[in-house]
Amino acid sequence: MLNKKIEKALNEQVEKEGYSSALYLAMASWAEVKGMAGIASWLYVQSDEERLHMLKFIRYINERGGKAIVPALRQPGKDQSNVKKMFEEVLKHEQFISASINEIVALCVAERDYTTQHWIQWFVNEQIEEEANATKILDKLNLIGDGNLYLFDRDIMSLRAAEGADAAVAT
Repeated sequence: MLNKKIEKALNEQVEKEGYSSALYLAMASWAEVKGMAGIASWLYVQSDEERLHMLKFIRYINERGGKAIVPALRQPGKDQSNVKKMFEEVLKHEQFISASINEIVALCVAERDYTTQHWIQWFVNEQIEEEANATKILDKLNLIGDGNLYLFDRDIMSLRAAEGADAAVAT
């Protein structure tokens, strides 16, 4: 049975994961309308992943005897000024999510909820990967400067494939 403090923190994370999905969906739509199909595809996949993260939290809360709450989500911004600033926002958002996950870990330790502490380690590792991926993308964008995004847009999905290969090697 989840203690109420842990249940509350996990439900707050449900909202954050849902917002993450909506944020990346809005970014994907913006990129698609701007003709950047590759960037849009990367962001659509990212949005789907965040939705799955939200579902993991919901299912865990319910399985542990709590009651998951599906919140209303605040609407993310609709427009981006440019691709680099958008991915800077992605990195900043992933760092925010990492800090939130770490707060849950600390709460689990304080509340001696070792089951949830063990379960949430998957998210700790996931956030390391998410921040690294955003940083790699920003590194690539810094290399091309304010120049032509055509090749970057075309190749961004190959970065996702490389990320998956790197994860397979690490396990």
